[in-house]
Amino acid sequence: MATKAKKNPRLASGRKRARQNVKLNAAHTSLRSKYRTAVKNVEKAVLAGDKDKAVELFAKMQSVVDNVADKGIFHKNKAARDKSRLSAKVKALATAA
Repeated sequence: MATKAKKNPRLASGRKRARQNVKLNAAHTSLRSKYRTAVKNVEKAVLAGDKDKAVELFAKMQSVVDNVADKGIFHKNKAARDKSRLSAKVKALATAA
């Protein structure tokens, strides 16, 4: 069965909103990717056991996570949860070594 084709909006305001959505979608996708990459980099450093690198990346990750959460791309509670969990991992790594 063929998928239903999207209709173009008739009203000028609808056409403008469609144009804006394309631009916003690209910006949000980029920020989501930046967020996930920052979190992933810290997790990799923790798994590798590299304390100095993990601490450095964690500081950068906090900035990125707060910035993205402030823009509403991810919920503030998700950002806080991710920071908390990674903070605990980084601290555990620091005390273990």
